[in-house]
Amino acid sequence: MSKSRILPGLPPGSVVLADHNPRWAELYEEEAARIREALGPVVLAMEHYGSTSIPGIKAKPIIDILVGVASLDDALNHIAAMSAIGYDYAADAGVPMHHIFGKGVARTHLVHFVEYDSYRWHEAVRFRDRLRAEPDEAAAYERLKTELAAMHPNDRAAYTEGKTTFVERVQAPSGDDET
Repeated sequence: MSKSRILPGLPPGSVVLADHNPRWAELYEEEAARIREALGPVVLAMEHYGSTSIPGIKAKPIIDILVGVASLDDALNHIAAMSAIGYDYAADAGVPMHHIFGKGVARTHLVHFVEYDSYRWHEAVRFRDRLRAEPDEAAAYERLKTELAAMHPNDRAAYTEGKTTFVERVQAPSGDDET
């Protein structure tokens, strides 16, 4: 099966969910290797996150990659390197304390640069890990996403806003979390 069938890309603003595909993890690994090769030691850590990293739930077929760097300026210093591997800087993406790069006009990958070991790093990983560990939460998230996608098929901002309360609740540190 070709990559284009697994990741057809989503045009700007559109919301389409696909059934989980186990190949998404392999596509993350392939892209992570390309990013590491392009950026070298500026990458302190990298994680597959977002819905494509959570087995069994529907997701927009866009691979979200979290890249941990020492300083957010490190991302801006590597716009040319990211461009060389097919990414453009999405300056107006609107995610606080993230610098985001997208691949393709119809996006197939989004790379989120954040400061490694920061609160933003931990909340992103915490959300993924909790949904992986708690199938009932993952199922609730999938139901919410399905409802929002039906309501906002051409308004990704409204779709994302509709998930905010759920995401913030799951991202919040529990008594067991150190960060």
